[in-house]
Amino acid sequence: MAASIRRSLLWLVPLSLILGAVLSSIQGGAWLPGWIAFSFLCVVLITALVMTTKWAGGGRLLVWMVALAFALRLTTGVGAYLLLPIDGHPEEVNQAGFIFKDAYQRDGQAWELASSDLPIVDALNRTYAYDQYGGLLAFSALIYRTLSPDMHRTLLLVLVTAGAASIGIPFLWKAVSQQWGIKVAQLSGWILVLYPESLLLGGSAMREPYLMTFSAIALWGFVSWLASHNVKGTKRKKNTANRSPMIWLSVAVGGMLLVSPAVALMTIVIFGGWLYFSAENHRVPWWAVAVTAAVFIAGLFLFSEAIDPRGDFSAATPLGVVVNWFRRALLWDLNQLVNESGWVQKIFDAIPEWLRLPFVASYGILQPVLPAAIAAPTTATWKIITIVRAAGWYILLPLLLFSFIAASGAPDRERRVWLWLTACCWFWILLAAVRAGGDQWDNPRYRSILLLWQSLIGAQAFLFWQQKRVLSFWQIIAGEVVFLLVFTQWYISRYSSAGGRLEFGEMVALIAGLWALIAAAGFFRQFGLRSRLRQS
Repeated sequence: MAASIRRSLLWLVPLSLILGAVLSSIQGGAWLPGWIAFSFLCVVLITALVMTTKWAGGGRLLVWMVALAFALRLTTGVGAYLLLPIDGHPEEVNQAGFIFKDAYQRDGQAWELASSDLPIVDALNRTYAYDQYGGLLAFSALIYRTLSPDMHRTLLLVLVTAGAASIGIPFLWKAVSQQWGIKVAQLSGWILVLYPESLLLGGSAMREPYLMTFSAIALWGFVSWLASHNVKGTKRKKNTANRSPMIWLSVAVGGMLLVSPAVALMTIVIFGGWLYFSAENHRVPWWAVAVTAAVFIAGLFLFSEAIDPRGDFSAATPLGVVVNWFRRALLWDLNQLVNESGWVQKIFDAIPEWLRLPFVASYGILQPVLPAAIAAPTTATWKIITIVRAAGWYILLPLLLFSFIAASGAPDRERRVWLWLTACCWFWILLAAVRAGGDQWDNPRYRSILLLWQSLIGAQAFLFWQQKRVLSFWQIIAGEVVFLLVFTQWYISRYSSAGGRLEFGEMVALIAGLWALIAAAGFFRQFGLRSRLRQS
């Protein structure tokens, strides 16, 4: 390994110097300090990518996947920095070259903290409202203070985020190939590499790319721990097992707690259920239950403290604080959705109150809405961004819908685990949809935090269909095509008279009727196949 890394340095250092020079030229300002800072980060990040890729042992394919992941995310971030001030919206976020408002605000506060005399740990206090938990803000300020004290070089954080997002790929490959085989590793890896929302987030100073990578590291630690410990009974093996899996798992969960305790809690829930459903007779070691409970409680306290530092929510326990906070956040998001959209307000007035929350959940799942991305007028740059990110979700969505059927068809021991992972993914998707109130940016962003798990169940679903050729998958595809065609025409009719104009209720009825025909056609086809089999 050491000799291989030394050989890699022969091309790695020159590449880093060239890339650093290009980035410093794009950033502007004092070129030499920028070149040194960018080049140093390139050396560190590319070395880390090379080491983890060699360690994962995926061969040339994994090398291409990691290289492509890093290049696409860095290109996306740099492209946004160059294009949005020219062809973006006339607002300060776009004019500064940022796609996400959160990244713009956190970046500004990170530079403010870095250029002051205050200690970096001040990022963990509540005066910095744009980073709820403080971990990412502290890290960003540290980068600025150590590498760029003379100038606010925003592309430094883009570079770091692109590298951090790409490091998760080797961990995903290592874990999945060991647990489920090379085919699942390949397909889930490509989903993580190419998914458009992941590219946008990985090219911005956002927390989601870090959480995706922490999830991959945690997955590797957990899978490796399962392989080296006896989880079928209540006692550990007498021989001392390799402790490195637990170290990796602890580091990953610790990183999540600094960036987003809520995601750490969800990850612990996923692993706890996995451990339970994979254990023989569901007998889980007592010490594993104790550790899981301790981490969950710690995360719950951190989360409740982060969202309620002054005790504004009327609750006596951390769980009560979280529940009350979620209720108030949900009501606020619903009000925002209604106030910002006239046609949503019209729909709310026309439907019973008990249907409003299911409507918001469904609307959130469909975000970003591809027909709206196609029809809505905007600049060329934003047209490309919105169409590509929406298309990515509508390519992945059929696999996620089919994942319940695929999980049900898995072998007995694996079936319980796959069903659990699928249920957790869809719980999170629904939670993101409801929590974000149908917002076209927050819904996909929150949802993508668990993209690693979605890529797993999506890969397993595709491989199951490839093997079984189940008709229901084609029915899901047909249903989505119907929705897109009808909804696209409805959106286009909002901006022109082409094709006539249906009322929203009429459009929904038409889609529902066509879905019913698709379901009926599938039922009769299956019925006919069974009849012919019985006759033969």
